[in-house]
Amino acid sequence: MTSKDQAIGGLICIACVAIAATYTVALFWPALEAIRLWLVAIPVFIAFIAILAIGAWIGWTMASTPPPKPIEDTQLQNTQEKEEEKSN
Repeated sequence: MTSKDQAIGGLICIACVAIAATYTVALFWPALEAIRLWLVAIPVFIAFIAILAIGAWIGWTMASTPPPKPIEDTQLQNTQEKEEEKSN
């Protein structure tokens, strides 16, 4: 008996193999020469935009995140907190 996750995994695997086979046949079939450029250009365009989106997200995260406190300040603060706990 397969679980739901295994069934979904099997369907994803079958779909990927079917898409890969269809793409390969369409790319090398002589009668479909008119769309060959688009069969290459569209996936390259999508991958390029995805990479740029990831780069933009990393840049935005770096630009909007405040810098960390210096280690010296953190160590001094921890020392002061420990001294206060001892005095209480």
